[in-house]
Amino acid sequence: MKFTIDKNILLESLVNVVRAINPKNIIPILNGIKFELNENGLNLMASDSDLTIKSFIPKKDIKSVEAEGTIIIQSRYIIDIIRKLPGDEVNIEVIDGLKIRIYTDNSQYNLNCLNTEDYPQILLEESNNPIKINSGIVKSMIKQTIFAISLQESRPLLTGLNLKINSNVLEVVATDSYRLAKKTINLDFEYPEKVDITIPGKNINEFDKILSDEDDVEIHLFTNKILFKYKNILFQSSLLNGNYPNTSNLIPNDFEIIINSSLTNFYNSIDRAALLTQSKDKNIVRMETENNILNISSYASEIGKVEDRIEINKNTENDIAISFSSKYMMDALKTFNEDELLILLNDDSSPIVLKSVKDESLIQLILPIKTY
Repeated sequence: MKFTIDKNILLESLVNVVRAINPKNIIPILNGIKFELNENGLNLMASDSDLTIKSFIPKKDIKSVEAEGTIIIQSRYIIDIIRKLPGDEVNIEVIDGLKIRIYTDNSQYNLNCLNTEDYPQILLEESNNPIKINSGIVKSMIKQTIFAISLQESRPLLTGLNLKINSNVLEVVATDSYRLAKKTINLDFEYPEKVDITIPGKNINEFDKILSDEDDVEIHLFTNKILFKYKNILFQSSLLNGNYPNTSNLIPNDFEIIINSSLTNFYNSIDRAALLTQSKDKNIVRMETENNILNISSYASEIGKVEDRIEINKNTENDIAISFSSKYMMDALKTFNEDELLILLNDDSSPIVLKSVKDESLIQLILPIKTY
């Protein structure tokens, strides 16, 4: 293998594929990046067996090719080496089978490589009926839900993002059992099968970092894996085993109290009240309605008390007092794009539900905290 390529083109692909490398992996070969140069171009691939990312650089984007071939380059230093090499072009040449020379006119690195025969055979197959969604919508979908996944490995399924498809409705749900985020997308066609899968949160988080321009994302679904195709990138993740908890009955259908508020005013008020709770585990804030005024307060015995008031519109004369985690509430509020917010309530022990007035596709739910 011997070729010359624009440094930034190679670097962009390397940064994307290296996301699949797990520093804790005890299998040496999976700490390498597979370079495969053929008549069509350069394929870069990395995997930790749970997540695989492959990036393709077409031949037209490679300055020159003198010899094709395949090599596994250790990932630990390769990105820093390419980034710090002087000049705009980089030359890569395999020497003596298991060694590689990376060089420019004034600088060079000689690295030991790994045996290509030891690299596992990973099948990146595409389905016959992929789902196509604009990358901007996919990015929003992830942003609006991923924060609510659990970080506790004791309940593995809750560390993932649940994806359901029924006819032309795609639904994404995340919950850690204290809060829930649900995003619904209407597809422009009817998917032939019902789908109910859970994608590891850490993997979908890495995919989110790759997404940029407003191109389509193809989603290829299988029983034990999911493959995203975006531009020249194939991103394949395994799925979490088991049945995701039924969350459909957690969101009430009817509400006694409906509050219409400015999201900005509500968020800023909670932010001010949370200042005295930052050293506490649950960051408890209390809100209490008084006609068309919402009082938001917090109390820390060792520090003091804060009270804040904002104006609201309420559908009933009934008032309510309810406590919740300020962190969970602020995380949820950050996902809305419109300033007009609906806060839906029943009593002080029922979930707090948040919706945008204009966008019904996003629902955020937070469980209240009992204070005595």
